Amino acid sequence: MDKTAKIFLAGSKGLVGGALRRRLTASGYTNLITPEIDELDLTHQQSVADFFAAEKPEYVMLAAAKVGGIHANNTYPAEFIYLNLAIQNNVIHNAYLNGVKRLLFLGSSCIYPKLAPQPMKEEHLLTGLLEPTNEPYAIAKIAGIKMCESYNRQYGTKFVAVMPTNLYGPGDNFHPENSHVLPALIRRFHEAKVAGASEVVVWGSGTPKRELLYVEDMAAGCLHLMGLSDEVVERELLSYPTPCFVNLGTGEDVTIRELAQTVAQVVGFQGMLSFDASKPDGTPRKLQDVSRIQALGWRHTVGLEEGISRTYQWYLENYLHG
Repeated sequence: MDKTAKIFLAGSKGLVGGALRRRLTASGYTNLITPEIDELDLTHQQSVADFFAAEKPEYVMLAAAKVGGIHANNTYPAEFIYLNLAIQNNVIHNAYLNGVKRLLFLGSSCIYPKLAPQPMKEEHLLTGLLEPTNEPYAIAKIAGIKMCESYNRQYGTKFVAVMPTNLYGPGDNFHPENSHVLPALIRRFHEAKVAGASEVVVWGSGTPKRELLYVEDMAAGCLHLMGLSDEVVERELLSYPTPCFVNLGTGEDVTIRELAQTVAQVVGFQGMLSFDASKPDGTPRKLQDVSRIQALGWRHTVGLEEGISRTYQWYLENYLHG
């Protein structure tokens, strides 16, 4: 991408979009379009059509989405499927209509079957049943992948996608009920430390394993993919039935128990940990095979403990007082 190319970054205020915006700016891209939700409702078909017709972006990075943890997915399944389908349908279709050179669709590792072989490879998509707690969200993201693939096949577009593993970092949501596991743990352990609590109760059995990727690494991976030559993209991602998406992760995972212990150590909580097995565990394991993205020249750089430490510092500086 040329440094002056017009790039539409959808969802620039979220965890993912914020990291992409920082990375694009730091990398010298000067022509970013980042409308706020009150300026452009991506679920409104005509508004999106008018926006694309007026702005004519050359590149699109679609990070806008309705996201949340197990509790949020269980509580708001209708919003998770409707809003995500509406957003991606409008943006992807109008990117095609307006001749966008390349579009990057941000998905999620929850697209894979609940009992997929480990580590999960891109070809495991649609080979088994999904995890019920986030099925509506996963179905929306699978539809987005297939929409990119279908437009590539029929219209010759260059629409590619990344499936990041569990993301965390600056800009995360630390809501006590609707957040993902890591920010929820950071908040819970911090509040317990401040209150002088003797114990922290963690949801679930502690045995499921999770792979976590620092969001700044995710942004670097996305820019790496957008910067690949057309020849490489066509050969590696657009030769149907080759998947048009790649996993984005570390290729390493930890148990929820190990994760909680690391958060407690970083935060400085001295009390006991216990696990409430009556709460849902979700998928038993979600480790991605990252060999495709590594073969394309990208690897993560931030280790888990360092990433948690940076995230906790951001929480202290921005979430509590900002």
